[in-house]
Amino acid sequence: MRHFRFVWLWVAVWLVYMVYPIEAAWQHPETWRRVVGVAAAVAYSAVYVVGFLRLRMSLRGKARRIGRPETTAILASMIALVVVLALAIGQPSMTALVYLAAMAVFALPTRAAWALVGVLAAAALVLPRTLPGWTRNDDLAFQVGIAALAVWGVVHLVERNTQLAAAREEIERLAVDAERNRFARDLHDLLGHSLTVVSVKAELAGRLLHLAPDRAEAELSDIQRLAREALTDVRTAVGGYREVSLGVELARARGALAAAGIEASLPADCGVVPAARQELFGWVVREGVTNVVRHSGARTCRVLLSGRSVEILDDGRGPSDSGGGAGLAGLRERVAAAGGALSIGRADSGGFVLTVTVP
Repeated sequence: MRHFRFVWLWVAVWLVYMVYPIEAAWQHPETWRRVVGVAAAVAYSAVYVVGFLRLRMSLRGKARRIGRPETTAILASMIALVVVLALAIGQPSMTALVYLAAMAVFALPTRAAWALVGVLAAAALVLPRTLPGWTRNDDLAFQVGIAALAVWGVVHLVERNTQLAAAREEIERLAVDAERNRFARDLHDLLGHSLTVVSVKAELAGRLLHLAPDRAEAELSDIQRLAREALTDVRTAVGGYREVSLGVELARARGALAAAGIEASLPADCGVVPAARQELFGWVVREGVTNVVRHSGARTCRVLLSGRSVEILDDGRGPSDSGGGAGLAGLRERVAAAGGALSIGRADSGGFVLTVTVP
């Protein structure tokens, strides 16, 4: 908003030069010329200021164009008043051409504005040479050009500042959207695994409650521990500093598969994976094993690690939709952000396989 105030205050202050045509009109010996000249000069100044106030909205991203009612009315009024002023007081009225050039640059598209400025500069050169009683004044044409260039510079600067402000707002909006998506993805990936294991263990504890109370109590203790871990995960996700450890995820996967009655074949050590890839591979193990427990109906599950890839295989049927739902969609985003590739489908052995490879 400060930029727009600056523009119209900057152009309005130059109205001090309208004192010359007003003074010329006031001192004219003929009464009607004196009255008409002063009235036309004052009206011209008022239209000039009001025009800038009204048309400053064109600097707020709206296209300046010929044919907009306000633009047409303001420019037509100023041209008509210049003609009236010229008929009333003669050559002193030519000072008003400077303000008309400034308004043209402010209100019109670039080509139309400079075309009108050219016409005004030509008028400033030709009229004093052709009309009786007028004296040559080439400086006026120069002043018309300088005024137009000055206003063009200010308009250009304000428009660029407006565009930069809009770009900053867009960047801020995209950052908010990215953070919202990150939080939603983390929350799904974190709680999806934890709640799946809690569900499996709760079902197991229910079956063992009367058959093996001690084992049921152990499962309930595990459920309590998992719930606390899930709460911690949510708090850290909200804080934005959640880091997943591949070693921890392999240990969790072992427990989740055991609770679901799935035979697990997992690496004892994750040292083969570079440190820079361990967090991503931890997310892969978390989401992949969660899907095995939740969807596959598998009896066995294997996790294979290398420096550039992680592979999760089971002997079940896999998800009903090979797209994998929201969990795998979030995992695809993580892998893509790391420049890797994710594939899911049937294994040669007949089970289901999820593979992530990074360059």
